[in-house]
Amino acid sequence: MRYTWPKFKLCRREQANIFGTEKYNIKKNRALPGQHGNSMHRYSEYGKLLRNKQLLKRLYWLSEKQFVNIVTKTAAKFSKNNSISHDEALFQFLESRADTIVYRSGIAKTITQARQMVTHWHFLLNGRKHNIPSSFLKQWDVVTLKEKLNNSSLYTQVWPKDANIKVPSRIKVDKNKHQIEVLKDPRFWEISVPADIIKVIEYYARA
Repeated sequence: MRYTWPKFKLCRREQANIFGTEKYNIKKNRALPGQHGNSMHRYSEYGKLLRNKQLLKRLYWLSEKQFVNIVTKTAAKFSKNNSISHDEALFQFLESRADTIVYRSGIAKTITQARQMVTHWHFLLNGRKHNIPSSFLKQWDVVTLKEKLNNSSLYTQVWPKDANIKVPSRIKVDKNKHQIEVLKDPRFWEISVPADIIKVIEYYARA
């Protein structure tokens, strides 16, 4: 999804730092955008469902078409066939995307940067060229930085060197090999998202 409008305005609309950097910290200005933003009006029940849907979609930087397909088709079918809840299945698919894995590993500072890295052919998936950020990675899949980029200033600056960077336990980052390995499926308790996933599913059920 390409967004060309003011990013901080979008963060204020969703009352969350969608882009993950201090530049877009809404504590600087929590007012909603628009002439009457300071009034911080209350939402109806439908409005709450809509805002949760918009927030979750924008956190993972997906278009409406991509998002609705994951929610109503991919995750719904998977949950039914594997006896898990719809919200857990949705969370797993969102967190298993190639761009999300690169972002969670700490290599990219934002989800948009992670997507750009993937689409520009910077990585190999299981030893093969790969540039599809929407692909779902499975257990034991390995993402490796192309060898010619190992000394690139982009990656020497952002590759996680700080032990304080919180990488989910389901992802193994090998700094020496410039490699990310998926060890297991994502779980709710490891990643906190500021959206109610159940309300997102309810939104599409009402549509």
